[in-house]
Amino acid sequence: MVLIAEAASLLHVTKSAFVADAARQAAQKVIARSDVTLMAPEVSDVMMASLDMPDESTELAALSKLPRLIGR
Repeated sequence: MVLIAEAASLLHVTKSAFVADAARQAAQKVIARSDVTLMAPEVSDVMMASLDMPDESTELAALSKLPRLIGR
């Protein structure tokens, strides 16, 4: 706790404010990392190419022919 008190004192803030700010910064880093997906370039290329290929889905085709419940 001495380390936290010393750091808070150097910044002229309370220990509570120092800890809250550190926790907020850590939370922002965690959330920012959750928005990023890391993968090998080869995997990324395959994934991106797959987006251009239509998926053969008889179930989806049948569903698309059903009457719409919500009008445009």
